[in-house]
Amino acid sequence: MATCYTLYHWKHPAGSIIYCLLSGKMLADNQAKNTRDRILQTLLLREHCTINELADLVQINPISVRHHISRLEAEGLITSDETHHGVGRPRRFYFLTEKGREHFPTRYIRLTMGLLEQLKESVPPIFIKGLFTQMARDMASNYRSEMDGLPMDQRVELVKQFLTREGFNVEVEKLGDSYHIRESNCPYFQVGQTHPEVCSLDQTLISTLLNIPAQKVQCLLLGDAHCTYIIPGDLSPAPTIPDLEKQTP
Repeated sequence: MATCYTLYHWKHPAGSIIYCLLSGKMLADNQAKNTRDRILQTLLLREHCTINELADLVQINPISVRHHISRLEAEGLITSDETHHGVGRPRRFYFLTEKGREHFPTRYIRLTMGLLEQLKESVPPIFIKGLFTQMARDMASNYRSEMDGLPMDQRVELVKQFLTREGFNVEVEKLGDSYHIRESNCPYFQVGQTHPEVCSLDQTLISTLLNIPAQKVQCLLLGDAHCTYIIPGDLSPAPTIPDLEKQTP
């Protein structure tokens, strides 16, 4: 409950009441904004959460989380997707949109690039590649069990949902026996311009989740309209783009 301090309580009781109401509203607005900021920060760190997970992490009740989520969705800062977990009702996960990620100061991008530059001065390039590969495998490990026993079209759909939660805009098209996964944006684009090794993240994610090599045939960093991956149904090799690191200055 807000505490109201009035200067002219005895002379101007009506003014005192208005002051109290305005002070209480401003405090409530600030508290609501702080809660929404905490939700955004949690999604930045955790990448995707259910309502109940957010309630536990932000330490408010699920009903309040839903209220704040509705506001953040209306502002275009977060979105959601449903994921099926075997038998039972699908689970809805919430995650930041590209606009939501841009809500945070660019110092995080500068920090990431600075750390990579320091690493490159200290360790061989193969270590950097291995670092991103392991990161992608760790990200995929929580979802591999959902792929077990599913036909390829459902597995590809789950990959699309996962990449969407990671901040990619994804389209999937089946052409013949192959699936074409197209990403029209990249949440790592700014970092990738200086450190193209980051491009291995989504390729490794797709390959690991499907347990099939994903062939990259287009890349945003090379000026293409999409990053495009081909998943060959017959496992025959698709044409690949040249080594990105050799082409990126």
